Amino acid sequence: MRFIWPLIWTFVISCAVSYVLSSMAGNAFQIGGTLVMTIAISVAVYVLGEGMLKDESQ
Repeated sequence: MRFIWPLIWTFVISCAVSYVLSSMAGNAFQIGGTLVMTIAISVAVYVLGEGMLKDESQ
């Protein structure tokens, strides 16, 4: 579950950001760019959470 919830939240937030930016630019909303942004941010969250930001006391 610790990998599923960040993916779901990243998708929801990416959809909101993509929708707002495409509306501001006057373009149509495209889900393809949103999925790419979701994957990129999810990978960054997983790498930071699992590797770089470990607590030293563990």
